[in-house]
Amino acid sequence: MARKPMGLPSGMDIHHGSIRIRFMLNGRRRSETLPYPPTQKGIKSASQVSDQVNGLIKLGLLDDDKYAELFPNSSNIIGGKINFGEYAQLWLDSRAVVGGTKVNYTGALNLYWMPTLALVRIDLITTTLLRRTMATIKWTSPAVKRNAIVKLSTILKSAVAEELIPKNPAGILELPKRSKKEIDPFTLDEANTIIEKMYQHDHWPSTIYAAFFEFVFFTGMRLSEALALRWDAVDLEKKTAHVCRGIALGEVVERTKTGGERVVLLNVRALHALEFARAYAERRKKGKGKVLETPFIFPPSKNSEYVKQTSDLHKQWIPTLKALNIRRRPPYNCRHTYATICIMSGMNPAFISQQLGHSVQMLLSTYARWINSSSDWSELEKLQIGPKLVPAQISALQAIDR
Repeated sequence: MARKPMGLPSGMDIHHGSIRIRFMLNGRRRSETLPYPPTQKGIKSASQVSDQVNGLIKLGLLDDDKYAELFPNSSNIIGGKINFGEYAQLWLDSRAVVGGTKVNYTGALNLYWMPTLALVRIDLITTTLLRRTMATIKWTSPAVKRNAIVKLSTILKSAVAEELIPKNPAGILELPKRSKKEIDPFTLDEANTIIEKMYQHDHWPSTIYAAFFEFVFFTGMRLSEALALRWDAVDLEKKTAHVCRGIALGEVVERTKTGGERVVLLNVRALHALEFARAYAERRKKGKGKVLETPFIFPPSKNSEYVKQTSDLHKQWIPTLKALNIRRRPPYNCRHTYATICIMSGMNPAFISQQLGHSVQMLLSTYARWINSSSDWSELEKLQIGPKLVPAQISALQAIDR
């Protein structure tokens, strides 16, 4: 029930804890609830809106577009362009993205943007509105804020391309600086020690994880890519592996993290891991369990065709590092280890990037410290800055020697 407390200006009342203003437009009574509480500051803000509305009505300037701008969540707005919530959902549903990416987008939108923008017409979203929205959010970290802005901007950029809006209102928002994660690879000796320890596992079904980690340590594949690798994607004669699948939200998806496919050349260590995996598969056929045969190269040691999530690897990984007294780092660092070993060996950055499945620029920015350290002294030797002495200086030095 609406009520008007003492001191509330004429044309205002309280509706569900917020101030509601009333006015006449084209001979019809209208009422709109504003996002202001019935405090002194809220009443002042509501009064300013009320004065603006009545002023526009007197001048005959309160048309549909201006009305929608003043009251973007109003049920009195008929027709017009799609609101942000509807468009964002259509955009997500039309995208061919893996489940994990869709979940990340949905989470960021629902948590940060939908509470304010869901019912706002997409053409009425302004940079100022976005800044106000951001100011009310308690961001847990600069990275979280950056991620939320980037996802919003991506959707609004698509709306520009579809000519729903003239420009991207999120395009000029300042992005927090991306904090660089410290790359912390294993040494070659550490990698070999970890692999050797896993091959010595007392429970033979668990030794498949030794082959798995030997493979990722010496191919640089992402964990999700190696877990989804099938025998039909490997050519042992040509010593290649076709990387075209990944694991996402417990399912095998027919695409990699970046969406691109690539062919990875297999070195002697990767081939050794495959040789072991082949022998393991033959032994598994003769065992007991629900799944005796599987097209996947590195299946779990229990009753399943493939490892459903990379976190399952921790059950083998963490105890091994602890037993060896090797500083704990996540299994993903196997990829960093391969990259740094290749760089320190002087391999071509373009080749390394192709093997890893990302750009040369990404390689150079991510592993700059190792690129520099492997070539610093050879680069310095190119700088010819030895002393070039004129005859008078040479004579002076000779005199000192005498």
